[in-house]
Amino acid sequence: MAAAVVEADDEAMHVALFPFLAFGHISPFAQLARSLGAVGGVRVTFLSAAANVARVEAMLPADGTAVVAALHLPRVPGLPVGAESTAEADDEAMHVALFPFLAFGHISPFAQLARSLGAVGGADDEAMHVALFPFLAFGHISPFAQLARSLGAVGGLGARAAHFSVFTAVTSAYLTVPARRRLHHGAASCPTVDDLATAPVGFPPSSSLATVPTYQAADFTYVFTSFHGMPSAYDRVAACDKASDVLVFKTCAEMEGPYIEYVATQYDKPILVTGPLVPEPPHGELEERWATWLSSFPDNAVVFASFGSETFLPTAAATELLLGLEATGRPFVAVLNFPRSATGRPFVAVLNFPRSVDAEAELKKCMAPGFEERVKGRGVVHSGWVQQQHILRHRSVGCYVNHAGFSSVVEGLVAGCRLVLLPMKSDQFFNAALLARELRVGTEVARRDGDGWFGHDAVRDAVNAAVAGAGGGDDDERKWREFLTDDAVQRRFVEEFVRELRKLVL
Repeated sequence: MAAAVVEADDEAMHVALFPFLAFGHISPFAQLARSLGAVGGVRVTFLSAAANVARVEAMLPADGTAVVAALHLPRVPGLPVGAESTAEADDEAMHVALFPFLAFGHISPFAQLARSLGAVGGADDEAMHVALFPFLAFGHISPFAQLARSLGAVGGLGARAAHFSVFTAVTSAYLTVPARRRLHHGAASCPTVDDLATAPVGFPPSSSLATVPTYQAADFTYVFTSFHGMPSAYDRVAACDKASDVLVFKTCAEMEGPYIEYVATQYDKPILVTGPLVPEPPHGELEERWATWLSSFPDNAVVFASFGSETFLPTAAATELLLGLEATGRPFVAVLNFPRSATGRPFVAVLNFPRSVDAEAELKKCMAPGFEERVKGRGVVHSGWVQQQHILRHRSVGCYVNHAGFSSVVEGLVAGCRLVLLPMKSDQFFNAALLARELRVGTEVARRDGDGWFGHDAVRDAVNAAVAGAGGGDDDERKWREFLTDDAVQRRFVEEFVRELRKLVL
């Protein structure tokens, strides 16, 4: 049995969590907050915009181990009035106003929060020990790094600053480690598409991800692109990593050991892991309209296709997806959402579609002539939010077509679904390759190397292969499902994380 994380006379560790203002990023931080509360000896203050508080509170434990501190964000030129998450900003606003704002060019609300938490005034019971932030928090690092440390004011040492990456370790290992920047005449330059088609120096040589297709390498150039004179995503990550006292990854050695070890060689600071942070089972019941429809089919018969709230398929790609689902001959539910504006990246858009988008009209554009009539009674195409975990756990759902967002694939695995992986951008490409080629728990949709195009036949073939167990087989899927659903294993990860974090901050 593992040693106790906190002894009776140990000081409670106070942790601040401040995710990027997008719910795809907020969710992993909320999962971490729940896990920290479960092991004991940790108090969590979760920072988010005031408009997000009610939704965030619903994601946190009800036992008082985590509380939400509301940030009243000032009006920022270039953003819509009341915009406090990525759902309220289009792509242009993201780069012109929201990214610079989140990079703490506007520091006043955080200074106010520091004072309210007792960093100014010396309230010992409110002293902060460690603050975990995403990479976007460090575009302008100096004022915020100073603020993060002032939150602690414990014995004059201040709080530790930790970069909590919500991406897989392999993503960081391939894209954002210092070795990725090329040097020409002593100066760093942006890597080319050819550079990005191969892994950086020192990358695990046995990896199946040491090279990537051209369309993925072209997508990765986005990470190194500066918009409107602002630091690129790579620059933000590098600044965050440099300023942080510790780097934290939402993964484990069992799943990504070689990549964690490689990342550790790139930095002269501690690297900690939290484990994969498996979501809790959903509460409540599936809506009657979905439950009734799904229950009309046999066990494991239905294919569920969904790409999250911030990943979108262009119309032509969505049409091929729907035709591919039709061609399987299986019942299916396809959830398609639409962006406010395109980014220019292949198969990529960044934001939730706004309420003003005519979702029904956009869905019609995705449907080939006669499609609705041909799939009537066995195919549903939907836009908007759905109870994804409930649907995945329904007895009739046996296959899950998704974008390979890591939280989504974990939800699919623990629900017992076969995975079909159709990544659209950046980290999703690495997640899909890691799962399908190394963990052997998914089937990738075949793509053209040059531009990443896929046809309906590729979707049909991937679904049929996944259902037949060609992605890895029952043994691999069963092994990882048991691993992810073993409460003792998952608790051990968080206990070890807390134990190592306490060594650094107390």
